[in-house]
Amino acid sequence: MNLTTQYLGLTLKNPLVVGASPFCDDVTMAQRLEEAGAAAVTMHSLFEEQIDAEQLALTRHVDATAESHAEATSYFPAHSEYQLSPDQYLLQILRLKKALSIPVIASLNGSRPGGWIDYARRMERAGADAIELNLYRLITDPAMPADEVEAGMVATVRDVTSSVEIPVSVKISPFHTSPTFFACELERAGAAGVVLFNRFYQPEINAEELEVSPQLKLSDRSELLLRLRWLAIISPHLRGSLAASGGVHAAIDVVKALLAGAHVVQLVSALLQHGPQHLAMVLEDLRAWLAEHEYTEISQLRGAMNHQRCPDPAGFERANYIRILQSWRI
Repeated sequence: MNLTTQYLGLTLKNPLVVGASPFCDDVTMAQRLEEAGAAAVTMHSLFEEQIDAEQLALTRHVDATAESHAEATSYFPAHSEYQLSPDQYLLQILRLKKALSIPVIASLNGSRPGGWIDYARRMERAGADAIELNLYRLITDPAMPADEVEAGMVATVRDVTSSVEIPVSVKISPFHTSPTFFACELERAGAAGVVLFNRFYQPEINAEELEVSPQLKLSDRSELLLRLRWLAIISPHLRGSLAASGGVHAAIDVVKALLAGAHVVQLVSALLQHGPQHLAMVLEDLRAWLAEHEYTEISQLRGAMNHQRCPDPAGFERANYIRILQSWRI
């Protein structure tokens, strides 16, 4: 059975990729994931704010605090709180490349064009096989129009992709007005692929202390539904790669994402909950499902249920919403 898939121009042995997470901070853990069957690993993000803070610290010859970034308050992590400094991050790429035989994808997380983009070149020089650019910008200015926000993101992608030779994927939010148009714009700006979707961790309010507090909530399988809809709608229109990120916990989730048009899926929450051995179980179950349904290779599934090829494309559109509401009975 042929499980190989093409992702960002890389040939992967199967469609199971470890998503951006702390797993790659530990080389031994990354090796365990490779042994379990991971086709590639994605490092956790190096943040624009973290890079800016370090560069400011070098300029001032002092250790920068969280207050030093133009938009920061004490809510931002202090310089010492980040898991890896920018220089340590580059060294970790080198260590992972020496220890692993599968592709290592570095991750940059930013919101607008700036000097931090230079780290894409440094990641490439350190040996990264690809870069995942995570675009997360939360707009609170009521005077800023949506088209200006997206234009800035596209410019950021163009700056990154033009600065490196390795492929760049872009991880986006589901909250764009026209995700298909935006994905196509990213491809025109040089993106080799798009990752659907960024998971935003919503802040909690501590009513007793009158504080805003961070809250970590791992994904569950219900989150996959949003990814399936947009994979199916976007996939007929992109030449490049698509990845499903969020809500993939079992082999049947992988199958559904492939049917909708994904080239790979990213697993994080399921691995945090169950450990590297869970990836091996998903891979074994995937092989069993394919054999049971008489598939001989992954390419036979891909896109079979996308918006252009499924028997009833209205199921991905407004008709689904109306039908569900009309099914309620009291």
